[in-house]
Amino acid sequence: MKYIPAIASMSLGRAWVQDFEKKIKAAAESGFRGIEIFYEDLEYLVEPSAVSEDQKSSPSTPQLLAAATKVRSICDENKLTIIGLQPFLFYEGLRDRQQHDRLIEKLHVWFDIVDILGTDIIQIPANFLSKEQITGDMEVIVADMSKIADLGSKRGKPIRFAYENLCWSTYVDTWEAVWEVVRRVDRPNFGMCLDTFNIAGRIWADPSSPTGMVENAEAALTASLARLVKEVDVKKVFYIQVVDAERIDPPLDEKHPYHVDGQPSRMSWSRNARCFIYETDRNAYLPVERVARAIIQGLGYEGYVSMELFSRTLSDSASDVPESHAQRGMQAWNKFTKALELR
Repeated sequence: MKYIPAIASMSLGRAWVQDFEKKIKAAAESGFRGIEIFYEDLEYLVEPSAVSEDQKSSPSTPQLLAAATKVRSICDENKLTIIGLQPFLFYEGLRDRQQHDRLIEKLHVWFDIVDILGTDIIQIPANFLSKEQITGDMEVIVADMSKIADLGSKRGKPIRFAYENLCWSTYVDTWEAVWEVVRRVDRPNFGMCLDTFNIAGRIWADPSSPTGMVENAEAALTASLARLVKEVDVKKVFYIQVVDAERIDPPLDEKHPYHVDGQPSRMSWSRNARCFIYETDRNAYLPVERVARAIIQGLGYEGYVSMELFSRTLSDSASDVPESHAQRGMQAWNKFTKALELR
């Protein structure tokens, strides 16, 4: 295995807008060979008639496992490998330890789901709850992550965890912070997902700035990527995501249409304005190729490259949304492989 194109299922149209099977077929026909499955996809596939009024926000375990079986069947029929299930949200650093215990119970259901899906990766985005709800105490975060890693290692087929910084996460918002957690957890089944948007979107870009960039962006990114190449063990990079974003003009402030009260500007930006790499016609402007080169050529990463995407365009109910997004993703992949001379 060298480099295999994958795509996130949500990127082909939000689960509650577009038909799941249609999304999978579009990904396969466009040439993708792997796919990330979202937990919301499973909820979408639970038969509405089987869910009572008090279950609508939380399908039962048997319903979720049945949905996972259906997802696996659809992906197998379309010759798509499921590379992981995401996102296991709001877990680490919780001040409410009873909620922590409830999430551990939920995690055991996720274990059964990934067994059915035929994957061994659960992706965990770094927590972005408020400081009143979570702590930045690294000892607590590491202990929480060590616990799930140990639970996952005890399965018949060990489960790996890919921890990912989000550029708006409350504490763990850089690859450096994720790497510190990974290094201190020090378990073979606990690693990281490196996302070009979340790396560049924190250290280089700022959608609320008139320039679209942080101060001293170039110097900061150069230094950060040099540290990445020097410090990170590539064996701990379980997969990568290559995605860009639009330059927001005017800046994303409280008057901007994408603004949501209480939501960080980078999160609003991410939800509305990501795009594929090289889509300059959509105002793509992040140094995505530069970040990807550091990971692939600098670290020597090989494996799945996911063209993950969130965008307001995914909420369009037009029938061609899955096909058009899958085709855009593959066009970006082809340009990317040519630029980096990947096999």
